[in-house]
Order: sequence, then C-alpha cells, then structure tokens
Amino acid sequence: MKPTLKKLLLCLCVMSLSQWAMAQQTQINSYRFGEGLNFVGKDDYKVELSGYVQPTFESKFYTDTNDANSYNRFRIRRLRIRLAGDMPKYKMTYRLQVDLSGNSEVGDQTGLYLLDAWIGFEPIKNVRLIFGQHAAPTDNRELTMSSHTLQLVERSRLTSSFASIREFGFFAQGSFKTGGGTYLKPYFSVTNGDGKNIYNADYGGLKVGGRVDFLPFGLFTNFGQFRQVDIVRENTPKLVIGGTYSYTDGLSSRRGRESGAILYLNDSGDVSLPDYIKYGADFLFKYKGWSVLGEFMGTAATVPADITQRVRVDGTTSTTFDVDGVQDVENYIKGRMMLGKGYNIQVGYLFKMGLSIDARYTHIASDQYSFLKNGTFYNRPDYYTLGLSKYFGRNYAFKVQGSFTYAKSDPGTNNIYGLPMDGDELIYRLGTTFSF
Repeated sequence: MKPTLKKLLLCLCVMSLSQWAMAQQTQINSYRFGEGLNFVGKDDYKVELSGYVQPTFESKFYTDTNDANSYNRFRIRRLRIRLAGDMPKYKMTYRLQVDLSGNSEVGDQTGLYLLDAWIGFEPIKNVRLIFGQHAAPTDNRELTMSSHTLQLVERSRLTSSFASIREFGFFAQGSFKTGGGTYLKPYFSVTNGDGKNIYNADYGGLKVGGRVDFLPFGLFTNFGQFRQVDIVRENTPKLVIGGTYSYTDGLSSRRGRESGAILYLNDSGDVSLPDYIKYGADFLFKYKGWSVLGEFMGTAATVPADITQRVRVDGTTSTTFDVDGVQDVENYIKGRMMLGKGYNIQVGYLFKMGLSIDARYTHIASDQYSFLKNGTFYNRPDYYTLGLSKYFGRNYAFKVQGSFTYAKSDPGTNNIYGLPMDGDELIYRLGTTFSF
C-alpha cells in the first residue's frame, strides 16, 4: 500500500471515529488552545480529539578539517492526531494515535503511522488493565513524557540507543496512596517483545517487564510527571524516583523494535535467538520552574550455544561469524545488538515570561562487542546540549525551540554518508510545536 494511501485511510479513520463519537448525543464540553476538543455525552461519556505538528530544521557540521560541508535537513518531525475516550459507566478507556509524518519517536523513518491503539479497563479503583499497542513502561523516563512537552528540540541519545518505545501486548498499572502524602505507582507488561504490532511472521518469545515509581511529595500538578518542562511552576517540590527491568525471551532485532530484522538458526534449521535484558533507574524533580531529569539504562544478552547459521538480508544463510579474523559466534551476535550502559542528566529553568534555558549531558558506554560501536550511527560516547525555548502561553500549545549539541567521537567514527572522519560532530536544531 502506498504511503499516501495509508495516510488518507488513517485520516478517514480518525475522522469517522470522531464523527461517530459526536453522534452519540455528545456536545462540546470545553476547548482550550493546545489541549484539544473535549466532548461529553450520555452517562458522562467523554471524548478528546487533539494533535500537534512539529516542523524542524537540523544542520550537522564536523570539526574534521577535511570536511567543511554542512548537512542540512528540513522535515515535519511529528504530525500527530489523537482520539481518546473515557466511558465511566463501563470503567473503560481507549486511545487511538497516529503520526502522519511516518517517523518514529527517535526520528527513524519507519513509514509506520499507527502509534497507540489500546483499550483499558479499570476492574478496581486506581488499577487499569490495558490491551493493545501502548508505550513501553520499561523504557527510560523520557519515553513516558509526551513529545510536545520536551525541554529540547529532540530526545536524548540514551532514548535512541536503548528504548523500544511502543509494544503490543498486555499492560497493568496502578496508583496507590502509601501514607504521609506519598504515592506508589507500579507498572507491569507482557508483550510480543518486538515493539509495535507485527504484520508478518512473529519471531522470538515474549517480553516480560515492569516499572515501579515512588512519589515522596505527592502527585505532580496537571500530569506534570509525564511532561518535561515545569510549565505550571510547582508551588511545592515534586519528585518521582523509579526503577525498571525487562527480560526478552529471544530477540530478533537490535533492541526490540521490530520482528525478524536479525535471525539465527541451529543445525536443524530452526530459529534460535539471543535473550535480552534491560534495566534502569531514573528520577524527575520539579519546583517553581526548575526541572531536573536523571536516567540510567543498561543492557545485557545471553547467546544460545546451538546457533550455527545466520540469515542474510536477502534470505540466504551463512555459517561465518567472523570477529577480527576469528570464528566467534557469541561475540559476532552481541556485536549486532545494543549492549552497554548509559546515563542522561538534564536541567532547565522556565522563567515566568515563558523563556526556558536548558542543558543536557548524555554518556553512552558500549560493551566491547556492541552495535553501539557502529561508526556511522553511534560510536559517540558523549553528547553536550544547550537549548533555548520560548513558550507562548501557560501550556504547550505553541513554542519555538533551538538547541546546539556537541558530540564527542571515538576513533573509527564516520559522517552521515559512512565516510571516515577524524573530528567531532556539531548539531544545530530549530523546531516549533503547534498544538490544537
């Protein structure tokens, strides 16, 4: 199916659903610029239609004296439409969200437009069960935050290195008051382990994981736990501390975003895949315009001893697992996975006039055998970013952002065309967000 036809069908789907919702004896309940149209109907049935667009410009330079060129890119980074509903009578909620830009959360041009598609049921108060395609609770905290609320133009390199972003399966989440104004929020998931919905063969086993968040000073104002900038300027300190862990029984990609991208076989010709472990810890602090985000992620893999063949891109097989001139099955396989550790720390302050100054440092430490050493896409251990943003209101309806990133490169790094370079990388970004 052609991309333009896919976009048209998705638009028609969202429009049809919104028309149906408004036909169920509904009326406009409220509208606030940047927070979407809210409808209410019989039995307190609620529907929200919202969305945003993010045009961006990116320019890359290299300090390598042999490459004085700039590499520029203009694009619609995100173009999202979301339809969400709440049916209190049946204790059910749902969400459908699409991105018509065809880009993933970390900027990959996937050509896939469906983001969220799930139905939730609340069997008891403060406990929700979800089935469908949903944001992964086992990623770093930055991935729990909506894209139109980011402090900087783009997400951190920690996110692009380790996050699976969205997954298809079963999810459970709760929110419990634990005394003294504190809250405990547990999350649990059992998914297909391959990221978004699988349209072809499903390889590998299930992914099981969870997250636990603790809020010692009570809940954030206006869902501030899931938004980066302290735009409401919390009157009292707010803090959330969390930990996450997941185990994937058979991984057929680099980090769990797609199924069948990387396959291995045993002597019998049966698929045999490495297991993948991901763990992390993070926190978010907000107070009177200040916001501080800290994250740590780590990964590890276990390679089955029975692997004897690998499947090439064209479908043929090979028994060669060459690592530095030596047949090494285990380390060859690990060299194609995102293995290592990393941390991200960012801090920002939003002035009352709507001007925000932000800074971020990200460090990625790859394992000896890891795709994080790939010279073209990674192999850059340190990222230093400064940003300046202007918010035109007390919400995320309209903002303009600029940032500058200095990426320190290790030996063996390539430019965007795969050509070797001796210097480091400089990235300038300019973006705007318009929400309706």
